[in-house]
Amino acid sequence: MESISTLRKIIHVDMDAFYASVEQLDNPDLRGKPVAVGGSSQRGVVSAASYEARKFGVRSAMSSVIAKRNCPELIFVKARFDRYKEVSQGIRKIFYDYTDLVEPLSLDEAYLDVTINKKGNPSATLIAQEIRKRIFDELHLTASAGISINKFIAKVASDYHKPNGQKTVNPEEVLQFLEDLEIRKFYGVGKVTAEKMYRLGVFTGKDLKTKSREFLAEKFGKSGSYYYHVVRGIHNSEVKPHRIPKSVGAERTFSENLSSEIFMLERLEHIAEELGRRLNTSKIAGKTITLKIKYSDFTLQTRSKTLPYFVADKDLILETAKDLLYQDRLEDSVRLLGISLANLNTEIKEAEKEVLVQLKFDF
Repeated sequence: MESISTLRKIIHVDMDAFYASVEQLDNPDLRGKPVAVGGSSQRGVVSAASYEARKFGVRSAMSSVIAKRNCPELIFVKARFDRYKEVSQGIRKIFYDYTDLVEPLSLDEAYLDVTINKKGNPSATLIAQEIRKRIFDELHLTASAGISINKFIAKVASDYHKPNGQKTVNPEEVLQFLEDLEIRKFYGVGKVTAEKMYRLGVFTGKDLKTKSREFLAEKFGKSGSYYYHVVRGIHNSEVKPHRIPKSVGAERTFSENLSSEIFMLERLEHIAEELGRRLNTSKIAGKTITLKIKYSDFTLQTRSKTLPYFVADKDLILETAKDLLYQDRLEDSVRLLGISLANLNTEIKEAEKEVLVQLKFDF
């Protein structure tokens, strides 16, 4: 039996089409129109799309050429990350009025633990409503929220009534909610994993629940244990106010495909230099260096090497990246190169904790 742990009241707040919404906020001429944040060139990629654009199938990470084909009226605007960061700080300031247990996942989403909160409000649902109202009143943007007993369920729930909505999964509703959930909506189940689940006859949480822990571990490795527990409402990850990065990286997409390794080495020097600056600023070092290669057909390849010591020096990182580049022959011309550092000296390894969901909790 899993041990009983303190249950929490967790809110996941997710801004609606954040980058695009900020652009529409700052430029009234863009409101109500399909907007994509990103480059409009042949090599461009959509960073974010407004809901007007999403109706035409425009999505983040989509090629700008395909996005424009899907939506001929699409308006491209350049990303302004300084502005997005400024707005994000205003959002977080609102969060901190309710709790110091705020774990940002990115500029536009965060977990909040409001089990004990600064307002003395016992209802996480009402707190989420108040936070969303304040974001709208003070920053003129909309947000969606999910509320439940742990981070996993709260994140899944925040997607239910987007945009500008929220969903609470009360403790007594958790198990049924998870059984009814389509497997592709499980946080952590991507497209490839979902297809594998389908081949195994797993289409919903109820189907997943019939599979033993051993079976899931055999089919999905370490992730198998995660799937086994979350479908039972067991997810004991705490809201961590200071998230520890697992990797630091830098990458470049090129205006023209590179087929010469000489040109690639020149680009790698710039990438290593930028990574070195980030490491120096953050005072971070790591042991595992990974070279990321994206080919002209968009296939992705990574090559890694783990050193016996921590490194942060750009020259050492560059030399290892060069070795990885020459490790195998390149499969095609290259459109993107990246270097990342993992196995960091900042990592804190925690023992796995398991929680038995208790279904009586004032929410």
